[in-house]
Amino acid sequence: MNWQLQKRLSDYAPAARNRQAGSSMIEVLVTLCIISVGFLNMAALQTTAKRSNFDAVQRTTAVMLAHDIVERMRANSGALGAYLTSGVGGGTRTMPARNCGAGVSCVPAQVASFDLYQWEQSIDGISEARSIGGTLTQTGGLVNPSGCISGPAGGGPGIYTVTIVWRGLAELNNNSASACGALSGNYGGALEFRRILTFNTYISS
Repeated sequence: MNWQLQKRLSDYAPAARNRQAGSSMIEVLVTLCIISVGFLNMAALQTTAKRSNFDAVQRTTAVMLAHDIVERMRANSGALGAYLTSGVGGGTRTMPARNCGAGVSCVPAQVASFDLYQWEQSIDGISEARSIGGTLTQTGGLVNPSGCISGPAGGGPGIYTVTIVWRGLAELNNNSASACGALSGNYGGALEFRRILTFNTYISS
């Protein structure tokens, strides 16, 4: 009796082992599927993090550039009207005839012209340009930037607004009424790629 029972059990053993092997293979496939989904989510998260970091760097750069031109205006308050502009950026300004660098004497209007030229160079990132593959590439500054300065007509003490815009990576609803860079065509038909930084400050003469 015991011999017959053992024979029956031995007959079923290969089938049980096959079923067990099949279950292990399915478990491996399910595990691989879960791991693959996890890696895909990690890749998507990394892409989002890079975009967020890029936008943060661009905004930080814009803040520094806004403070830079404001300090230049405060130091040259006798020619505030000469700083008013509807847009600099993208190489719109040429090198002034008078280079108001260290040790060069200039009148306030000439200083303002030189300040705006240098400000545009910083916005465009030309000061950090380098040659890549024989082509001069701007490695600093903002992407498709434009800088605008508004204030009291003709200059004088009052509230001055510095607006800096650049192109972002993702589409956003742009509800700003600012005209800075709006007609450049760099930010999409509905300005959905335009990013804006506005800085208001009071400057006395």
